Order: sequence, then structure tokens, then C-alpha cells
Amino acid sequence: MNHKQLTIIKIGGNVIDNSENLHQFLLDFTALPGDKILVHGGGKIATELGESLGIEAKMVEGRRITDIETLRIVTMVYAGLINKNMVAQLQAKGSNAIGLSGADGNVIKAKKRPVSTKTYGAEGGPMAGAVIDYGFVGDLDENSVSSTTLDSLLKAGLVPVLCAITHDGDTQLLNTNADTIASSVAVAMSGLYETRLVYCFEKKGVLRDVNDDDSVVREVKADEFEGLKADGTVQGGMIPKLHNAFEAIKKGVAAVYIGKADELAELADGTFGTKMLK
Repeated sequence: MNHKQLTIIKIGGNVIDNSENLHQFLLDFTALPGDKILVHGGGKIATELGESLGIEAKMVEGRRITDIETLRIVTMVYAGLINKNMVAQLQAKGSNAIGLSGADGNVIKAKKRPVSTKTYGAEGGPMAGAVIDYGFVGDLDENSVSSTTLDSLLKAGLVPVLCAITHDGDTQLLNTNADTIASSVAVAMSGLYETRLVYCFEKKGVLRDVNDDDSVVREVKADEFEGLKADGTVQGGMIPKLHNAFEAIKKGVAAVYIGKADELAELADGTFGTKMLK
């Protein structure tokens, strides 16, 4: 039984892109007791920089295609500008942060996503198989995260701040989904700590009524998930979020929370967002 608690928090563009929101979030993050790890995505900055350089963002089914030019941009922005800005702000707030990509300390080793062939259904019958190459995108498995490296940093009193850039162990940097990184880190660390995973996004949590921000469902257990999907409480983009949350719990994470970044202080008294349990 692991008694030492570790909190892993993932933030996205809705926090990163607003300096006021980010400032308040980092204050609340610093105030959280115990060991913690911060995982961040990239926000709009990479897209804006790419456009200014004449490199258009390419998406398939909502996922970014990472060609070599895009990889250079996201590496500069995620592992450089955003990560170091966040670390500098945390230092100013009294949190001894260390910014990392997956290559630093070999902390996250990914595998380049293979090219896939997908057949799309259409009114006139199925189309020929469409080849999808996501480019320099990294996928993770159960051996990707070095829990010993992260543990040594935490024991040294440091707060790891992980960006969405990983590597393949053979010189190639890769762009990896930040939600996936947060989940994989939480699962890997659950062997050493009682680990809770927190996803901060634009809603207060799972809502009974999507038009009422205060209709938060405070707890969802794994066996309630199907019922919430069936009655429409959980729908759209919330379905994969909760599915991934329960997968992490199944693999050893103590609890997963989904809520709004500006309410992070409420994590201490148990009133933050929606809590997913076994």
C-alpha cells in the first residue's frame, strides 16, 4: 500500500493561452500540499507561430499531423517557450520546478505512430483505403515512462513540469498527446505513490445539465459509466475523457478528477469537479 500521495495535473490551451488564468492556476498549483507533477499541452501559440511562418496546421479527425516543419515549431513552443515560461513563473511562486521533455533524463520514450490505412464509408459505397500518416507523433506503452527518474526528482524536492514532446531513444523527437502523457505518468507512478490524476478543462466537471454549470456530478464509479452514457449525461468529447480516466483507475491510479482550472484550490476539500473512482 502506497501512503505517500502524488498529484498529477494536466492543463491545456484554455489555461495556457490566458496569462491571468495561468497566473492564478500556478498559484493554486503551488499551494497544493505534497508531491506533484504538471503536464501541459501547447495552446494556440504553436498554430499561430506556424501560420506566421507560412506553415498551415493539418488535422485529421481533430488530431494534428506532425510533419518535420510542424515538429520543429511544436518543439520550440512546447519544450521551449511555454515550458520555460511556466517553470520561471513557478520559481517566482516558490515552487522549485524543473521543465522536461521526454528526452530529458530519458523520462518518456515513445514509439512513432505507424502509418495506417483507413476505409471511410460514404453514400456511394466505401472509398478506397485512405493512408493516414500522422508524421512525427509518438505513442506510449506501459514501459514508456521512467518512474525511477521522476521519483528521484520528486525526492530531491523538485516539481517536474512535462511538455508534450517525447523521443524514441534513437535521436528522433516526437509530438505526443498531453492527456496521454498525464495518464501514462499517473499509471507508472502508481506503483510508488498513491496517485491521483487531475484533468483541468473548460467545464466544472461532468454536468447533469450541459446548460447548468452548477449541475456537477460529484462522483462517478466505473459501473455507473455506461448508464450515464445511455441517459445522455455523458456525451461527445466527455466520453473518451471518462473512458481514459477509468482505464487509468483500472491500472492502479487511485482517483481521476475532471474539472475547471480556476477551481483547483477546491481539490484540498474534496469539492473539485467530478471524481472518478473504481
